[in-house]
Amino acid sequence: MDANPTLDQLQVFLTVAQTGSFSAASKQLNRAQSVVSYTIANLESQLEVSLFERNGSRQTRLTKAGEALLTDARRIVSDLNVMRSRAKTLKEGLEAEVSLAISNMVPIEAVVDALAEFGRRFPSVSMKLTSGELGMVMDLVSTSRASLGVGGALLKQDDSLAVEKIGHSFMVPVASSQHKLAQLGRRLDRRDVREETQLVVTDASGITQGRDFNVLSYKTWRVGDIATKHQLIRGGLGWGGLPASLIREDLATGRLVSLQIDAYETTEYPLYAVHRLADPPGPAGAWLKTALAERLGQCPNRKSLDDLLPGPQPEKISVAAE
Repeated sequence: MDANPTLDQLQVFLTVAQTGSFSAASKQLNRAQSVVSYTIANLESQLEVSLFERNGSRQTRLTKAGEALLTDARRIVSDLNVMRSRAKTLKEGLEAEVSLAISNMVPIEAVVDALAEFGRRFPSVSMKLTSGELGMVMDLVSTSRASLGVGGALLKQDDSLAVEKIGHSFMVPVASSQHKLAQLGRRLDRRDVREETQLVVTDASGITQGRDFNVLSYKTWRVGDIATKHQLIRGGLGWGGLPASLIREDLATGRLVSLQIDAYETTEYPLYAVHRLADPPGPAGAWLKTALAERLGQCPNRKSLDDLLPGPQPEKISVAAE
């Protein structure tokens, strides 16, 4: 008899594989652990293979067969979610509200321009806008509290989300023109900055906990958002990376100075649009995603970064962000 696994069995299989244990999967699925174990046992019986090693350890490991079938399960569940989303779009009309979550790395002028046109095109659709760090954006989308998110790359795989690159931004190390580092008037190395206070944004969602990007100083002050970090750097309380789009005026007026730090990776930071596969944006949300993509795709590219920032730029190019 041919195996005929159910969608529920496949979703439980994916959850156990993703969380790494039956107990963690049971909490995420809000089911008893015995139900999760029974579901996996039935799936293994139908497929006539063992999907997980059962050696008594707390960490659940996939067998070789489980690893091979995991890709198939992901594809099947993803395809079904796409089918569901297409059907949802076909049967539903214009949504009553669009909830947009954006990372602080997203150039705000592009967002303002897109939302101005959105208001003219969809006067009957309410807008709920939330901005914050990358982890917050992904958390809002994955828990259905935002229908569309725009931010950096996912920090962990999530098969329930659709991700599409729509533009880019830059992080640039800067300090107040009165700061010691700005007054050195030369390229800096790690020894120059390691004793100076560096301002770093802490992700309140906890998703990026334990991950620091371009943190070079021994002394760090951690703040909750980019706006606070911006004001503290302008006030001369430390140095740090800020989105290039946020500091154009500060650089032009000389209030902030770009720092040429050999160890700091100043580079293009890709931006992505994210939504749940099973719950895609409606007509208004889909239009907004396209509008944001058009505007973010026109932001300065890596080649034009020299025009944005005074002074010689680091030659090192790699994907990194603070």
